[in-house]
Amino acid sequence: MLQLPKPARSLEQAQIGEKLIVAQVSPSPAFPEWDRWLEEIGFVPGERVELKARGFPGGDPLVVRVGLSTFALRRAEAACVEVLEEAGT
Repeated sequence: MLQLPKPARSLEQAQIGEKLIVAQVSPSPAFPEWDRWLEEIGFVPGERVELKARGFPGGDPLVVRVGLSTFALRRAEAACVEVLEEAGT
């Protein structure tokens, strides 16, 4: 059966362990510089990304692996990163 690709969603909505690809990074209305900062640390279209853990309680911050680096992002920062499910997962 043909499986259609899932639409892009924010990294904030990812499940722990999901293999994802960065689709795009958009600025936050409150912090327009975040998109440039996120791209500078490796969140660029086409890069692999994986949510490794969420803080407890409340799920903030998120531990995210992008490329070969691991970062702690606030949920608001992760919401600026749109991701797609990696093909074949």
